[in-house]
Amino acid sequence: MPVLDRFRLDGKRLFITGGSRGLGREMALALAEAGADVILVGRDAASLETTASDVRARGRNATTIVADVGIPAEAERACRQALDGAGPIDILINNVGGRRIDIPTADLPLETWQAMLDLNLTSTFLCTKLIGGAMVARGGPGRVINVASVSGMIANRGIGGRSYETSKAAVIHFTRATAADWAPCGVTVNAIAPGGFMTEPNQRWAKLSPEMIATFKSQIPAGDFGKPEDLGPLAVYLASDASRYMTGATLVIDGGYTLW
Repeated sequence: MPVLDRFRLDGKRLFITGGSRGLGREMALALAEAGADVILVGRDAASLETTASDVRARGRNATTIVADVGIPAEAERACRQALDGAGPIDILINNVGGRRIDIPTADLPLETWQAMLDLNLTSTFLCTKLIGGAMVARGGPGRVINVASVSGMIANRGIGGRSYETSKAAVIHFTRATAADWAPCGVTVNAIAPGGFMTEPNQRWAKLSPEMIATFKSQIPAGDFGKPEDLGPLAVYLASDASRYMTGATLVIDGGYTLW
């Protein structure tokens, strides 16, 4: 098979959380360009439909599910709705997540801690259990891609809300453990660990704490933040036959930030 053909996703179906904006949108569009049909899950119906229209403009089918997968019951509902309505799903991207808070650990309420773990970790677990579990049940193949963060490998300076670092570190190890379990079935499980990308949440952080963002940028060897579209080719690789022999890996894409 010609090497570029191994990156094609024709006939495949993707389920992606947080698929209407930012990194999720760019990954969804990239996989659509490679041939995949797309099920987009997110909280905002209007932005979901905008991205769905862009998927359809690329000649692929797009379905939207309005759900807040940071709420466990909503995550389960979205997964079951997709499995019942769309048929077999070949690729899962667990993209939903975020820091959202800047509260020192000593002041962090338990309910806020739990909500952030549900957003970043429990959503990944539930979607992997249900969507990925269906891949395993039919004997594979399948691809699970978890969006972690370099924050799961380091402690960020000058910001509270350590539930983010904790949950993203857990996503990385959940990726490794699940990959070991599911490799015999032909279902690969890998993670992407982005560094600084100026998505909408980080643009808000920049307005609230411009000095912190400026310091962050100055510490990136590549000299700038990443662009959401930089994740698309990496997601296509992990979703395709080109990555057949890779599982349990966490691929860092951070402009070299974690090298120092």
